[in-house]
Amino acid sequence: MAAQLTSRLLLQTHHHRHLPSISRFLCSVSPNPSSSSSSTAKPSIPSLQPSHDADLISNILIEHHNPFHAMESSLQLYGISLSSSLLHQTLIRLSHLSKIALSFFSYSLSSHPSAIDVTSFNIIVDILGKVRQFDVVWQLILQMQTLNLKPQNSTFLIFIRRLIAANFTRQAIRGFDDMPCFTETEVCKDDFVYVIDTLCKYGYVRVAMELFNKRKFGFEVCVKVYAVLIDGWCKVKRVDIGERLLREMIDKGIEPNVVCYNILLNGICRKSSLHPDDRFERTIRAADKVFDEMRERGIEPDVTSYSIVLHVCSRAHKPDLTLDRLEGMKAKGICPSVTTYTSVVKCLSSCGRVDDAERLLNEMIESGVTPSAVTYNCFFKELRGRKDAEKALELYRRMKKEGVCVASLHTYNILVQMFVKLNNMEVVEEIWNDMKEAGAGPDLDSYTVLIHGLVEKEKWREACEYFVQMIEKGFLPQKITFEMLYRGLIQADKLRTWRRLKKKLDEESISFGSEFEDYHLQPYKR
Repeated sequence: MAAQLTSRLLLQTHHHRHLPSISRFLCSVSPNPSSSSSSTAKPSIPSLQPSHDADLISNILIEHHNPFHAMESSLQLYGISLSSSLLHQTLIRLSHLSKIALSFFSYSLSSHPSAIDVTSFNIIVDILGKVRQFDVVWQLILQMQTLNLKPQNSTFLIFIRRLIAANFTRQAIRGFDDMPCFTETEVCKDDFVYVIDTLCKYGYVRVAMELFNKRKFGFEVCVKVYAVLIDGWCKVKRVDIGERLLREMIDKGIEPNVVCYNILLNGICRKSSLHPDDRFERTIRAADKVFDEMRERGIEPDVTSYSIVLHVCSRAHKPDLTLDRLEGMKAKGICPSVTTYTSVVKCLSSCGRVDDAERLLNEMIESGVTPSAVTYNCFFKELRGRKDAEKALELYRRMKKEGVCVASLHTYNILVQMFVKLNNMEVVEEIWNDMKEAGAGPDLDSYTVLIHGLVEKEKWREACEYFVQMIEKGFLPQKITFEMLYRGLIQADKLRTWRRLKKKLDEESISFGSEFEDYHLQPYKR
């Protein structure tokens, strides 16, 4: 099928070469104690899987979609048989391009309805939720019922998470209450814990506590929900309330586990400042008391427990003590995790001991612990501060060549910001293309970092190109980005450039509704 699909797509691309293509111009590490048994499972969305056909379709859509006309790129797919899995993988590849993803999904609804399932709706709900198109999400949920597809709890939980992330907590709770009306199933304990956990993760712990106190009588209260609430209060630096919840849990006969104590330990160690040294020493003493209580209750501290304390030493910029703690862990027979090593690497890098950090990185790989993108980001942040472009580029290319780990979106953004400030546009182009090929981005932050850097370097043409491209791909620019570009163009006496840019943006805003006339998509407000 791949060969047939390739030839068909290439043939149809040939017939659409008159279409204007999208411009191609370039122009704190902290151990997570709640990541084990207390963490709640996220609603399932398929992961990115290798798919030659999905790559072909998504590339055609990205290259030839023109937001100033109807979706010609969808018409290019005429005659292609879409399966559910192919639809899922294509949407996942378009997850950073909400408008193209919605156009493709709308096309699939009309031409390949058999490929549409609940998972397809879950993916598009997540994509649109990221860009805050919540009216469209509600419309899609209602549309599911007309297709005899009953929304599942996972659909609503994805929607709720995006609402909470956008600061719409009341709407999220209302959606949680309305969920049984649409799904015709009772809300289970795991759903309740997931909403509490999401509220806490985004800093709305008071709202989470209020929801818990109102609804806890309808669910079995377990160690998991207490661990989530303790973690929430500790994240907002109210360790005293976290300790009170731990005592309340014990009084109710719910036995805390190592995860609960690790969360409390992390809260105690999460101080805004560890200087002067007496604050650091008080923090270590408080952590030691938690260790003593754990042992009294017959709970043995694990690698996460030791990593949290080691991270305190790292944050206090005590590289020798951090290395001593690492060796002490090994002496006790506790194998350091990737988080442990990353804390030490971060400490050594931030203290200027990059060579020692590199030696530890090599030791880490030799001992069978695979470094993460966060580990490499510690190096890149330090090298960005030093403006050591040569060393950063060497490390980045080595990371790519060895394939030890995959660069994260944050990694690419750090490097783009670094090299655009150093005016090394060839390397920026290389990193930008790598980011797109890897499917990691670009996202709103990527465009923001790049445009701000280009404006600072007075590269007006490239800045305008990427500003328009960002809007074409469905990202709403931050107010500061729009004002920075406007102010820069006016001060550089480029009023005509500004007028042309504004005209193009106004045309895009007008055409916005024509492409998505069936959906209540919010236009870009400037």
